[in-house]
Amino acid sequence: MTNPETTEMKITFDELKHLVSDRALEGETLLLNMGPQHPSTHGVLRLLLELDGEEVINCIPDIGFLHTGIEKNMESKTYQKAEVMTDRLDYLNTMGNNLAYCLAVEKLVDLDVPERAQTIRVLMTELQRIASHLVWLGTSALDLAAMSVFLYCFREREQILDILEMCSGQRMMTTYFRPGGLWRDLPVEFEAAVREFLKTFPARIDQYESLLTNNPVFLDRTKNIGVMSSDQGFSWGITGPSLRATGVDYDIRKVSPYSGYQHYEFDIPTAAEGDAYARYVVRVEEMRQSLRIVRQALDNLPDGPVRSNNRKFVPPPRSELGTSMEAVIHHFKLWTEGFSAPKASLYLPVESPRGELGIFLEGDGSPKPYRVHWRTPSFVNLQALPFLSKGHFVADLVAIIGSIDIILGDIDR
Repeated sequence: MTNPETTEMKITFDELKHLVSDRALEGETLLLNMGPQHPSTHGVLRLLLELDGEEVINCIPDIGFLHTGIEKNMESKTYQKAEVMTDRLDYLNTMGNNLAYCLAVEKLVDLDVPERAQTIRVLMTELQRIASHLVWLGTSALDLAAMSVFLYCFREREQILDILEMCSGQRMMTTYFRPGGLWRDLPVEFEAAVREFLKTFPARIDQYESLLTNNPVFLDRTKNIGVMSSDQGFSWGITGPSLRATGVDYDIRKVSPYSGYQHYEFDIPTAAEGDAYARYVVRVEEMRQSLRIVRQALDNLPDGPVRSNNRKFVPPPRSELGTSMEAVIHHFKLWTEGFSAPKASLYLPVESPRGELGIFLEGDGSPKPYRVHWRTPSFVNLQALPFLSKGHFVADLVAIIGSIDIILGDIDR
């Protein structure tokens, strides 16, 4: 237990007085730190808990332990070089982060993207969504002592990471999407690998559900735990599966389609109960819907280039560098000086596995962005933790944290 009057605490004693109940100030309840290194906090998160025995009276999230200054670092780099920072935000949604940034840059400078590149972007982003949900499902089940589910989920995630590495050269920090298209086209073994995943994964989802959906222990730990209403979700700006678990069918891929999502048939999974179990049901069904999108993208993958021919913003093909001095000079100038963007600003949202991921991007006529700000779903969704956990036991708090699926890189940016 930490003395609230010491300078080690980020929350001062005067601030604390307004956050806890009078019973805590009188010593009738216990103030306890959970984290920032507790294995069940899903990252470097500190929770200050006010407890009456095992019951949570207050839960105060304390963030900032992982702060990397990603937004300001992006503002010190050219538009091309800043993209690598996006992988470090939500490190389980690197393709989705890349997509949001590239779409924003392309809109800012009016850069076209070939149809084949757009289809591949959707396909890879949905594979990334499945991989993210697998980490969520495995770790959340592990928090509730379901070891087998964790091992099974990571077994399938390895298949997806192998596909990402096959295309980008990296398992996680991919930077595969680039303004104007992709880094390179798909390798020849890509389709066979994805087809194999499409063939085997539906039965794997059934296996997860056979272990959890009607499991009495899992039901006891998640049913009526961390209940959120749709009104509360709207009031706090909650998005993604956490909002859809309250019965709201809001998905940016449907409401404001981007990168060609309007051409794909898929449903928006919802549930009405708004508890931890409902959030589980929604995410499991989302994996099935992502499979539908991946299959459609692969079946209808068009031929053609994967990068724009606009040489003002896109480097020349690697094949030209050995035969054309002009291509070498062009490549050198783009990667050393960058390209300039007009003096304008925009906000562009996409649907990440955790909810609305939005980027505010402002140019000032130079090769570096004047302002980069991310609206990250983990940061917003974490606000729900105090009212979701109030009146529950400490053991239930572990299930609630897992159910809102936060990533601390998405919060401390």
